[in-house]
Amino acid sequence: MIQSLQWRFAVIAVILAVCLFLVYPSLGPVPTFWDKYLPNNPIRLGLDLQGGLYLVLEVEADKAVESVVDQSIIEASALMKDEKIRYSDIVRTSPTSIAVYLREAEQEPLFDSKVLGNLHNFKKMGSGPAEKGFEIKLQVDPQMVDGIKQRAVRQAVDTIRSRVDALGVTEPDVVIQGVDRIVVQLPGLKEDINRAIDIIKRTARLEFKLVDENASLGEAEKGNIPAGDELLYETKRSSKTGAPMRTAYVVKKQILLTGDTLTDARVTPDQYGRMSISIEFNRAGAAQFERITGEHVNERLAIVLDNRIYSAPVIKDRISGGHAVIEGQFTPEEAHDLALVLRAGSLPAPVKILEERSVGPSLGEDSIRSGRNATVVGMLLVMLGMLVYYKLSGAVADIALVFNLLLIFAIMVAPFLRATLTLPGLAGVALTMGMAIDANVLIFERMREELRMGKSPRAAMEIGYAKAFTTIFDSNLTTILAALPLIQFGTGPVKGFAVTLCIGLAASMFTALFVTRAIYDYAFLVKRIKTLSI
Repeated sequence: MIQSLQWRFAVIAVILAVCLFLVYPSLGPVPTFWDKYLPNNPIRLGLDLQGGLYLVLEVEADKAVESVVDQSIIEASALMKDEKIRYSDIVRTSPTSIAVYLREAEQEPLFDSKVLGNLHNFKKMGSGPAEKGFEIKLQVDPQMVDGIKQRAVRQAVDTIRSRVDALGVTEPDVVIQGVDRIVVQLPGLKEDINRAIDIIKRTARLEFKLVDENASLGEAEKGNIPAGDELLYETKRSSKTGAPMRTAYVVKKQILLTGDTLTDARVTPDQYGRMSISIEFNRAGAAQFERITGEHVNERLAIVLDNRIYSAPVIKDRISGGHAVIEGQFTPEEAHDLALVLRAGSLPAPVKILEERSVGPSLGEDSIRSGRNATVVGMLLVMLGMLVYYKLSGAVADIALVFNLLLIFAIMVAPFLRATLTLPGLAGVALTMGMAIDANVLIFERMREELRMGKSPRAAMEIGYAKAFTTIFDSNLTTILAALPLIQFGTGPVKGFAVTLCIGLAASMFTALFVTRAIYDYAFLVKRIKTLSI
């Protein structure tokens, strides 16, 4: 029995040493040698404690479906050219449908086998003679529409997370909320908040479209835009006055190439200090860009980013190698931000901000101070009450309570978890303190009952722990099971509360059942006490 007690105290001593080792960096500045050779992982503070930016974004997933349809038009056009299928036009007739106009009805079977078979998102809705030729109607499968929207939201999360990482924000939180909403939390972001918001919400949809040289610009500016065209603008600053000047272009809606095939984007200043963005395509994008430039020599190719034209150069020759340049009157910061979002990838659909909340660092410091004071005062009152009501047994419970608090913060900073402490998390810690004491109260009351029934102090102690164990285990387990869905599906404050609650309950079972029992066994086996102060 003594040997078993020694092993238990050895386990407690090791756990205590590890806890102190993990929590020490959170208590203040660590020595130089510690920072150099030992882990330095202070407690991560949430947005509400250290300040930062909180955003709720909504992904306009319908735009992602339209983008997929536009890409399918490009793919179908290329396939028909490869298979020598003659057609007069191919247009998007709705956000989810396409109309293909063949010159000869006899080529419909060839279209079905060679083109439609490669458009996996579409199914044929009908065909027949029309004014433009033989019309074939294609519709995106409804199940595919839902899948495209879900992928758009997931891809938006990955893209936003990449952009946030490039901003250098430590421990960002980017999660899906509901069907099409994204919650972005950037703890510690105190400067350049507007720049961060602009980078996060920028769609960065890079598109290459042909300028329609045959369209009348004057008529288009009056609102008479030809079917299949759109009016876009290029904005430049006057070299003399610096005032912005807009140049209008009539461009074809058909997207020849997108930025999805980009592999790199870098700022390349010229000898005069003017900024431009050098972009590089992957192998598939390079082949597509070479084909496009070869087919449209002496035509103007508009480089469009988020419906704004940055340049519209004339294609003088076929361009191979997969390189292109986006020119514009960029400031150094604009150029670097644009390169950043292009490297991180475009959003599959635009996002709009539903909620924006900025928490100042001073408010976070007030929250930390208030939460810390509330927790400390609550602990002191509980510890004092235990001492008064349960005497020396209350002191044993108080030791376990302090150990429990230390264990909670040690687990939160442990490398395998690295949990974030939020303001509701502090409330979870305070609640856990009360529940930890409650476990000891159950044990002590059971001991008192056994003593009143005439049992010896040691027998009363052993029966108290044995009888209370099931109740303590069941109550803590059911609370943890109720909190686990909050960790899995909750965000921000809700998740922070649930994390600290679960950690605290698990720690309280260890301290209430293992640590205090070891202290009692030591008192009875080593100190040979004859009475219980309870």
